Amino acid sequence: MIPIIKVKSIVQTYETLEKELASGNIDKKDIVKKSKEYSSIKEIIDQATGYLNFEKEKMEIEKIIDDKESDQEMVQLAKKELIDLQEKNKINEKILKIYLLPKDEADTKNAILEIRAGTGGDEAGLFVADLYKMYEKVCLNNKWSFEIISLSKSTAGGFKEVILLIKGNNIYSFLKYESGVHRVQRVPETETQGRVHTSAATVAVLPEAEEVDIKIQDKDLRIDVYRSTGSGGQSVNTTDSAVRITHIPTGIVVTNQDEKSQHKNRAKGMKILRSRVYEAEREKKDRERSKDRKNQIGSGDRSERIRTYNFPQGRITDHRINVTLHKLEEFLNGDAFEELNQSLRLQDQEIKLSNLKTQ
Repeated sequence: MIPIIKVKSIVQTYETLEKELASGNIDKKDIVKKSKEYSSIKEIIDQATGYLNFEKEKMEIEKIIDDKESDQEMVQLAKKELIDLQEKNKINEKILKIYLLPKDEADTKNAILEIRAGTGGDEAGLFVADLYKMYEKVCLNNKWSFEIISLSKSTAGGFKEVILLIKGNNIYSFLKYESGVHRVQRVPETETQGRVHTSAATVAVLPEAEEVDIKIQDKDLRIDVYRSTGSGGQSVNTTDSAVRITHIPTGIVVTNQDEKSQHKNRAKGMKILRSRVYEAEREKKDRERSKDRKNQIGSGDRSERIRTYNFPQGRITDHRINVTLHKLEEFLNGDAFEELNQSLRLQDQEIKLSNLKTQ
């Protein structure tokens, strides 16, 4: 049971926000925050009012059932209506419980998505390229904007590493389940015996950190500049435009050489560094606060093997929730991504609800 006072508070907050936003008498600094809160509550306001009205509606139906003057047809209809009402109340209660779960402050943020080649040589680099194309299509399907922060090519047309900044509504809440080791099983084009090879790529998803989220002092940074290498053209390699930034307290190192300008490389490097330091701080707090995080699907453990893409069988398996989809091509095209992502979100919510009951 959810305390009625909590549900009443949701409805009261919704009504207050509605009046404030309609009046237009809101400080400009608060408009975005209050609009987001209003939109969030609006999604569950019907469930909240239904939950509050449940007991009253139940009593009215029970009166009809208990009334000796009610004819049998009326009683049967009322009994069916009571069953429907009770089922609807269970659904309302579950939706409200999910809404009232402790929020991850990073869920509303944009995300920095890093894909790196793991074991498997050229095949791992090609798999990084496949994953990059997949996430690109997911962004296009959802009308999210994305920007390549860093891209490092490998041989055979693959990538050693790709780092993207993805922007939109609640991006981190959707993409955080992608962190971990992605494994691919397929026959390489160079394989003459037709043997299936296994290779891997590691995906890390970080909430984009703003300067207000994490303060990084200049004294804590060591910045080295050097000449860019790789396929950047003549102009890239003639100046010391590449930047390596080391955050001394954590030992986190970021390098960037994609831009011809040292200033631009430093700005991109700081964006990545800030997000990595922010995520390291979040992980530290989570470890101190709760041992349950490692059992949650969104734990972001990058050493965990989370998914296998099996080309010969045309299947994709998510090992965390033991779900297999025989839609590999559709998944890599971004079309079946939402189906699996929704299953991951629902399972994560179930785990969190279960943790709440045992506390």
